[in-house]
Amino acid sequence: LLLDIYFVQVLKAYDYFSPRRGEQQMYKLDIGWPKLPEYFTGQTFCVAVDSLRGLVYVGQRGDNVPKVLVFSEEGYFLYSWNDTVEMPHGIFVWNTLTDSSVWITDVGTGKYGHTVKQYSPLGKLLQVLGTPGNAGSSLIPLQFDQPAEIFVEESGDIYVVDGDGGMNNRLLKLSDDYKEIWLTGTNGSGIGQFKIPHSVTLDAFGRVWVADRDNKRIQVFDKVTGEWLGSWSSCFLEDGPYSVRFTANYKYLIVAQLNINRLAILAAPPVGSIGDCVIVHTVQLADETKPHLVDVDMKSGAVYVAEIGAQQVQKYVPL
Repeated sequence: LLLDIYFVQVLKAYDYFSPRRGEQQMYKLDIGWPKLPEYFTGQTFCVAVDSLRGLVYVGQRGDNVPKVLVFSEEGYFLYSWNDTVEMPHGIFVWNTLTDSSVWITDVGTGKYGHTVKQYSPLGKLLQVLGTPGNAGSSLIPLQFDQPAEIFVEESGDIYVVDGDGGMNNRLLKLSDDYKEIWLTGTNGSGIGQFKIPHSVTLDAFGRVWVADRDNKRIQVFDKVTGEWLGSWSSCFLEDGPYSVRFTANYKYLIVAQLNINRLAILAAPPVGSIGDCVIVHTVQLADETKPHLVDVDMKSGAVYVAEIGAQQVQKYVPL
């Protein structure tokens, strides 16, 4: 019965997967991923790809459910872990030449919440940033209030958007030894201000892209100085951006829009001016799918979408 329900959901999603008139389709749904969807037992809030090792991590919420699920890129369930994860919001895999680790932002209000945590691939807690259980002040760099997402460079430098509806509305850059490099942002709608900074990513040209969700715009900053470089808003009149990730070739920016159940694929500007946003393609998901955060396999180009409405992660492969 579960499989029957799953395939009905998949076919429904597939029906909605059609480009706008005149558009060339860029992605197709991989209906065989995952192999056994019944492993999704909670609300799937976030997904992260370990491109080097072919692993996909999913963060989910709910009572008595494993908070982190690990799949192979082919869709086989491998294992799960749960310790010290309360309410995962964002998840990111950091690869080095010799190792990988998993960073999770935890927006829980209990004894583990308001933190950014680093784990081994098997779930051993390695590092905690923030004060567990204590919501923070924007005046203190490592005092988080519902931190939304993290992005870690190869160098170990860390970018955190904080927070997901708490007091803080800021973008923070930390060194690999967790010292503040720069911090920008207050609550508001002016240049460099945020209303729920929800997702963060980097391009290949030294720019930091932030989904400024409730301001219905993306803001862009210089990764070295934190200087504001520009913003995009005209593409998000219907719904604000929830997630930002670049394709493997950095030609496009993939944006999830939860309230209209859509992925928008935008042309990424090369070096120089940010210019105006241009939507080159859209992927319309089924009603009430609610795509929250996405990640991209930087080897294969596959896009994974964590959907809190459908309570599943779906994989889209480039054509």
